[in-house]
Amino acid sequence: MLNTWTTEYGIRLMNSSSAPLTGLARRLVFDGLLNEDAMRKAQDIAKKDKKSLVAQLVSSKLADGLTIAQVAADEFGIPFLDLKAFNLELAPRKVVDNKLIQAHRALPLWLRGKRLFVGMSDPTNLHALDQIKFHTNLSTEPVIVEESALNQAIEKYMASQEESLTDSLGDMDDLDLDNLDVEAVDEDAAANGDASGADEAPVVKFVNKVLLDAIRGGASDIHFEPYEKMYRVRFRTDGILQEIARPPASLGFRLAARLKVMSQMDISERRVPQDGRIKMKLSKTRAIDFRVNTLPTLWGEKVVLRILDPSSAQMGIDALGYEPEQKEMYLSALNQPQGMILVTGPTGSGKTVSLYTGLNILNTPELNISTAEDPVEINLEGINQVHVNTKVGLGFAEALRSFLRQDPDIIMVGEIRDLETAEIGIKAAQTGHLVLSTLHTNSAPETLTRLLNMGVPAFNVATSVSLIIAQRLARRLCKECAVPADIPHETLREEGFSEELLESASIMEAVGCERCNNGYKGRVGIYEVVRITPDISRIIMENGNSLQIAEQAQKEGFNNLRQSALKKCAQGITSLSEVNRVTKD
Repeated sequence: MLNTWTTEYGIRLMNSSSAPLTGLARRLVFDGLLNEDAMRKAQDIAKKDKKSLVAQLVSSKLADGLTIAQVAADEFGIPFLDLKAFNLELAPRKVVDNKLIQAHRALPLWLRGKRLFVGMSDPTNLHALDQIKFHTNLSTEPVIVEESALNQAIEKYMASQEESLTDSLGDMDDLDLDNLDVEAVDEDAAANGDASGADEAPVVKFVNKVLLDAIRGGASDIHFEPYEKMYRVRFRTDGILQEIARPPASLGFRLAARLKVMSQMDISERRVPQDGRIKMKLSKTRAIDFRVNTLPTLWGEKVVLRILDPSSAQMGIDALGYEPEQKEMYLSALNQPQGMILVTGPTGSGKTVSLYTGLNILNTPELNISTAEDPVEINLEGINQVHVNTKVGLGFAEALRSFLRQDPDIIMVGEIRDLETAEIGIKAAQTGHLVLSTLHTNSAPETLTRLLNMGVPAFNVATSVSLIIAQRLARRLCKECAVPADIPHETLREEGFSEELLESASIMEAVGCERCNNGYKGRVGIYEVVRITPDISRIIMENGNSLQIAEQAQKEGFNNLRQSALKKCAQGITSLSEVNRVTKD
């Protein structure tokens, strides 16, 4: 069959693949923004993905959203509006159904009598205008806006329409609870009463809203904190705690009871700390786990939830922020058949993610991998994960002994806390197994002296430990709003920058915009990676201290945490103030 042929009237007919371009696509090609082949390819992908041509062009970075909007306005004779200069509070509420707004990516901007002005990035989407007209019984007028600005505006518009955290408590305010005298009730009876309140709709609604808001906001922890005269909820976002809600203090017991019910804890027990887990399914393919811990305080139970995203372990080693030479050292240590890799740092510094990234690299059908953790934070298929439970006599040491009877290749111990665990781990590393574990110390040299202080013989430490990684997490500068920092050369020298580093340095500082939190968005790892060389082994054997080990590590060219952090600052990834917050002695 011919693709092209001519009728008796001279009309040229073509199949769909070679049909002439029309409308906005034709104009963009005519203006030289794209060539015809690229445009046809974009049209095919947009059709396949069921989204507009403009959205496809912007998302694939084939053309600038602002340029497309200006061309479209000129081509169709439709007014163009800069959404960044538009006050979204003026947008009419509850005129257009939210589902229509999301489905058609069209935002109601203002209402004049029976005329509704609708912001859209694709003026050819007449179906959207017809749908909105049909549902609202208003005449619709299109206004062209930039694609990326439209997406942000729709998100803000939706968020402003959602119920706030305070609103989700419904009518349960302080006035309604004035007559509730908790102190006057018997403790057991109070516990029962609180348990019944755990299923009350407003409390359930509030807790669910907090969990969802935390996931959307990219928080790592949620803190429910009771005090004498108030109750507060805080999120830890990018390592910084922020208060997000203050429900009535009288609801503290009910909130704690609800969280304990969700995580399958004993709701009648309020005198001892408890651990639990919550699993929240966001979609068919994605679920978020929460690690829950309760702590009895003076005014009730403080509940902290750690958000565990399994996808974080599958990001790959390149996403973690290792320098090329540090990455090479970590990968070469992972490829060794035996030895011990130790990751150290405070709570919340990303030790688990570093370990699991390594385990994910090693996770092949040929290897038997077993882990002992308290609790198991990230679920990985293909790895035998054991939840340590000291109540039933299954500690780290017992789990390790069992692993060694099951012919393991790689063993991961959640944390070395005592001499027994350390000794078994080191023996395993000396007998042909690769052992990965964590310790709570400040730096890599201090990790070695900590093992010695635990009582591990120096020759065992020197011969079994192959690599130590000390790490911190620093906030990453927002790419949209960061500006060059005006810091005197002398000050930078005093902060620790070398002349070599300053030659190519582009030091930036935080400003803050709509897309970030006070100038920062996300976090980057700062690492001190030390390989145990023959010279460092000699110092350990001679019972040298951490200062001597640190001095030798410097001679061998291993950057410490401060030097690694300054390197990240020089690359413009983070700011000097953030470096000082994380690594200042």
